[in-house]
Amino acid sequence: MSNLTRQDVQRIADLARLELTAEELDLFTRQLGAILTYVEQIRALDTTGVAPTSQVLNRPVDRDDVPGPALSRSELLSNAPDAALESGLFKVPRVIG
Repeated sequence: MSNLTRQDVQRIADLARLELTAEELDLFTRQLGAILTYVEQIRALDTTGVAPTSQVLNRPVDRDDVPGPALSRSELLSNAPDAALESGLFKVPRVIG
């Protein structure tokens, strides 16, 4: 169980320049205490032999930006919901006046 007190939460609120009601202080004391208790449980896990990682997936998430073949204008317009095929343009709703 966390040793977080109501006074601790009030001090944190003061540092953050937050004005909390008595009910909010009680609520946040319980919630932050539960979070800290959970973190203590995680810290107690034996991670011996587990290599530290900077990402959960342990690999880069982004792919290389490699250009690929482009679609022709007619292919693009054939998939548009309201295309002006005669002028080769997309029709969109008016957004300014």
